[in-house]
Amino acid sequence: MRLKLEPSPEQIKTEKIYQQMGVSDEEFARIEEILGRLPNYTEIGVFSVMWSEHCSYKNSKPVLKKFPVTGDRVLQGPGEGAGIVDIGDEQAVVFKIESHNHPSAIEPYQGAATGVGGIIRDVFSMGARPIALLNSLRFGELQSARGKYLFEEVVAGIAGYGNCIGIPTVGGEVQFDPCYEGNPLVNAMCVGIIDHKDIKKGQAHGVGNTVMYAGAKTGRDGIHGATFASEELTEQSEEKRPAVQVGDPFMEKLLLEACLEVVQNDALVGIQDMGAAGLTSSAAEMASKAGSGIEMNLDLVPQRETGMTPYEMMLSESQERMLMVVQKGREQEIVDLFEKYGLEAVAVGHVTDDKMLRLIHQGEVVAEMPADALAEDAPVYYKESREPEYFREYQEMKPETPAVDNFEETLLQLLEQPTVASKEWIYDQYDYMVRTNTVVAPGSDAAVVRIRGTEKALAMTTDCNSRYIYLDPETGGKIAVAEAARNIVCSGGEPLAITDCLNFGNPEKPEIFWQLEKAADGMSAACRAFNSPVISGNVSLYNETNGTAIYPTPVIGMVGLVQHIDHTTTQQFKESGDLIYLLGETKEEFGGSELQKLVYGKIFGKAPAIDLEVESKRQNQILDAIRAGLVSSAHDIAEGGTGIALAESVIGSDGLGADVELEGEAAAALFSESQSRFILSVKPEHQAAFEAATDAVLIGKVTDAPVLRISVEGKKVVELAADRMKNAWKGAIPCLLN
Repeated sequence: MRLKLEPSPEQIKTEKIYQQMGVSDEEFARIEEILGRLPNYTEIGVFSVMWSEHCSYKNSKPVLKKFPVTGDRVLQGPGEGAGIVDIGDEQAVVFKIESHNHPSAIEPYQGAATGVGGIIRDVFSMGARPIALLNSLRFGELQSARGKYLFEEVVAGIAGYGNCIGIPTVGGEVQFDPCYEGNPLVNAMCVGIIDHKDIKKGQAHGVGNTVMYAGAKTGRDGIHGATFASEELTEQSEEKRPAVQVGDPFMEKLLLEACLEVVQNDALVGIQDMGAAGLTSSAAEMASKAGSGIEMNLDLVPQRETGMTPYEMMLSESQERMLMVVQKGREQEIVDLFEKYGLEAVAVGHVTDDKMLRLIHQGEVVAEMPADALAEDAPVYYKESREPEYFREYQEMKPETPAVDNFEETLLQLLEQPTVASKEWIYDQYDYMVRTNTVVAPGSDAAVVRIRGTEKALAMTTDCNSRYIYLDPETGGKIAVAEAARNIVCSGGEPLAITDCLNFGNPEKPEIFWQLEKAADGMSAACRAFNSPVISGNVSLYNETNGTAIYPTPVIGMVGLVQHIDHTTTQQFKESGDLIYLLGETKEEFGGSELQKLVYGKIFGKAPAIDLEVESKRQNQILDAIRAGLVSSAHDIAEGGTGIALAESVIGSDGLGADVELEGEAAAALFSESQSRFILSVKPEHQAAFEAATDAVLIGKVTDAPVLRISVEGKKVVELAADRMKNAWKGAIPCLLN
């Protein structure tokens, strides 16, 4: 038995022990005022995690208020385990994205695996069956041994958890930049399906009802994980290894099936996942949302280790655990149901009417705190915001076109950039066909998963070009949402809503907070333009290593509805003789581009401009044309420009090539990253109808010789065999790892 002498309330105050938990002097004074006395060790621990940025959003709440969160189809916006959007026929899609950045920086396999586990629980705690996983990852440039290690282990962790639990990992995105070398980003997204009648919320209603704990036993892993996620990484972060949880996907699979059965039982009142801050957040939030209180006897909590203190039990972030509220007198039904899956479900407390979170241990009250103070009334900070020096400099720069001597060689070099190159090395480790509903596997613009028993499907994607956001956060924020919508539309889907993961540096630095504010302004404007509200998400701040911040990276997870499975469209050219069209205007825009990075080794200048009205009009034209059966392939023009989009459309086309004629200055025609542009292919018999329906310009045709030929202003600049492009594109990441 491990007996620990905890510091007394007086010691906590005089020795300022609370500061080690991330609580400021002002916050400590406020806690003292709320309680009307000094907090004990358990109480200050509970307040510290609930008032951490990770749980309370105390620095980001003013920014989150900017987002549109309602819409005709929104059944559940932010505030529950995940957001829910109506898709007709009394069905809905449930989805959310979350970060697991700090844990993945020090223990990449478990950090990534438990990130996947946590987001799956968020979705099934709503009563939904998870049908797909996606991710969004950021790493350094795969030059250092540590960078390669983080990359390989994170991918292995995602694969290990998702494959074992039997949910397909169908899509995602990865970018590589030096700013992520010390602080990788690991954002995991889960999408589920639910019938309206089965929607459950994490609320503790009904005085006297029983609070039940289900799933894995509580151990000492992950203690203070939420606080750890709310501070910068330093040389000392390695010592925080105990703050990384350990996951068990086989246990989670059992828990998932048990929870999906329990939501069908009317004895269940509310259910919530024990995520960040574990038992503390689930109990405090469920009580607060219902306007009630909860009293728990910690002696009844299933424990994996002996001699655990109340502090350790409340702050543990052991995985695969759920908290439920069940009608009084019907506990045995729930116990029996979980037992069928080999899982423990135990009564640990009851709902009260005094709005307090009260904890009993060994016959004594060891903590007593207002639930609202923990869950709702954390301080909110309006941080100072200041436009950075670099932004003004970049805005004043004249546009500069990087010099290109050999267009073929440059195209091949761009195909080898890890951000552009094939991600097959990654997704080959994922089981993306399990459950056999995957219609479009990883490797096209968006993944598409059919909805069983209907003609419908869901398109899903994760997107964010953080270079643009660094150069101009407001414009970059618009582009991130627009690119996600483009990917959905190119796959035959209508954008429904987004979930976001706001990965930024330290908000206490005015320049960083300015990035956060401006990015949110841009994202909000784009969400309104595409009628795609924000229904869930997560904020991950303090992504800095030894004082150096990552690029601002607000990752967008978007889901769209494919009305009929026949509308599903992919980026690869389909048939020789098909006509190739370019929709959108190309300008000399290279700020933050792959070509600029390749030629100069750095990014600078203005981000590409975007007009949301023009973007929306073009997306609508494409979606209408797809639904009318006029489009054979569709691909958005993104990193690397038109040259890369054409190469990708050829590479996946199985023996086809393309003959294309472009206009303008050659480097811009091929490699500019102007926004709101698409490459489309159309059967000759649909030419007239397609041209009447869109503003697209005919630029060439698909050939039966597997060669990409591009002329600009009548002069041939590229003639590359498909195999040569494919080898460069497919071999790049494996080559860097060897």
